[in-house]
Amino acid sequence: MTAHADSASDPVVSGDNLNDALGFVRRVEISDEGRATVEYRAGLHMCHSGGVVQGGFVTGWIDAAMAHAVMAMTAFEMTPMSLELKVSFFAPARPGPVFAEAWVEQKGKSTCFVEGRLRDGQGVVLAKASSTIRLIPRHKVEQGSREAVGG
Repeated sequence: MTAHADSASDPVVSGDNLNDALGFVRRVEISDEGRATVEYRAGLHMCHSGGVVQGGFVTGWIDAAMAHAVMAMTAFEMTPMSLELKVSFFAPARPGPVFAEAWVEQKGKSTCFVEGRLRDGQGVVLAKASSTIRLIPRHKVEQGSREAVGG
């Protein structure tokens, strides 16, 4: 099953300051087979050195797409927690549209191995990443967050 989401009414992406900070535009694709593509808009406020997007944004975009791929594969019952994340940068990201693609390479009971890449609007690969992710039941993460903020 593949779903397409680009609406603020989507509960996974709506009302989220993190998505706003990352320049979220839309989820192009999300699949319960463990694939996701997310579109972001790189802005000048994300840049240094004459219009080059800071690497933390590049990493965040790919990491977020990886999380979407894992959540879709687990029917949104598990929260992905990064244990390890490696990013290789091939070309500078510039202001404009970028597309983070991710896929689950292998899923175990409590761990996933995920890969991803970032492409610019012309399809040029700007960066690739791999991650080891721990799967935590969503209700446990949400309960811990409520307790942490006194709710």
